[in-house]
Amino acid sequence: MTSKQPFPVAILQMTVRIVGVALIILGILVWPGTRDGLIPVHTVLGVILVLALFGLAAQAARAGVNAKGVWLAVVWGLVTAALGVTQQNLLGGASHWVVQVLHLFLGLGAIGIAELLGANTTRAPTARVH
Repeated sequence: MTSKQPFPVAILQMTVRIVGVALIILGILVWPGTRDGLIPVHTVLGVILVLALFGLAAQAARAGVNAKGVWLAVVWGLVTAALGVTQQNLLGGASHWVVQVLHLFLGLGAIGIAELLGANTTRAPTARVH
């Protein structure tokens, strides 16, 4: 947290960072299909990450960050969540890896967008967001 970074932004960014790392680790464990019992935990953490992304989007909007970045975060979060909850039903069998790679890409993208929003919110002229 920088000295001028708003407290809610710092909390949301740290949430994305910690949950993001946990999701990557869980994703690696679940990917081979031998630890399916961890999928509910992965799902709940995914929801938390998307909600934190939405929170950062709201803080960025209040700080006057470019609306395109804010809307990108909202749409990206919705697409990530939609794919996350439906991916088990998409492209079964040997082709399912395509959905898994897309899910990984969307998740990493969500983390990156959250970082950009946090940085842009901190640099915004009205960075005192509460």
